[in-house]
Amino acid sequence: MRLDDYRTSDNVGDQRGQNFGGGGFGGGGGGMFGMLFGLVLSRFGIGGVIVLGILFFMFGGLGSMTGGGSGVVAPGQQAARGGGTAAEACAVDQASRFSCQVLASTEDTWSTIFNEQGQRYQPAGFVFYSGRGQSGCGAAQSAMGPFYCPTDNKIYVDTSFYQELQNRFGAAGDFAQAYVIAHEVGHHIQHLTGTLDQAQAAQSRLPAARGNAVQVQVELQADCYAGVWAARNRNRLEPGDVEEGRRAAEAIGDDTLQRESQGRVVPESFTHGTSAQRMAALQRGLQTGDPAACQFSA
Repeated sequence: MRLDDYRTSDNVGDQRGQNFGGGGFGGGGGGMFGMLFGLVLSRFGIGGVIVLGILFFMFGGLGSMTGGGSGVVAPGQQAARGGGTAAEACAVDQASRFSCQVLASTEDTWSTIFNEQGQRYQPAGFVFYSGRGQSGCGAAQSAMGPFYCPTDNKIYVDTSFYQELQNRFGAAGDFAQAYVIAHEVGHHIQHLTGTLDQAQAAQSRLPAARGNAVQVQVELQADCYAGVWAARNRNRLEPGDVEEGRRAAEAIGDDTLQRESQGRVVPESFTHGTSAQRMAALQRGLQTGDPAACQFSA
């Protein structure tokens, strides 16, 4: 994907190199808050850890979720716990720079889409961390993969996930990385439009399996939104980019991950959708370029 000449986003912070020791999520929580946490912490890929195990771990320990969050600081000044300016965070390495350029592209694209609808887009914050960090939703750990936290409206990324995406999941290429970010921005769109609240309300009154089905719809819509972003930037796509995105979507389908990690597939535990569903959702966004095509039904 050709973004070498693109600006980098100002809405970036950096927690790399900072000490976030401690015991993870703590105890307590559960119930509706547990389902919401599992919904919005989009563990895009989960780093090879069994999906069910990650969900159980997260559902079982929500005591350190905070109710606050600093939101997005003024452009160019955002720093997560003193991690430097946005420009400094984006300049750490090529993976950081590319991430910041993708984020900037999503900001411009969704601003245009919102303007078309007579609305104003509020960009998400974006925080780099390494190994362990801290979000408005609690501890951030690399095994969770990139995720979006609606409490502070920020996306959290450990860029080592890009290597895992390539080496473990066979989804190499810069567009696969861009898809990761665009998917998380999709969750931010859902937060702005009220979809996350709608899904959480539905989950609160449903048994676990049906609640998981709602979460699948949330994730597939985020995949579709990623496709919409790509379609609106088709002039920057290079040969093979769409295939890279499809490989990434296929590699992180619930059925594929479960088959590889535990040797069997448990459909009622799906939270992100099958490989086929994820590829289809991405493709729908790519073909239409229209967020209205990314329907959600709780």
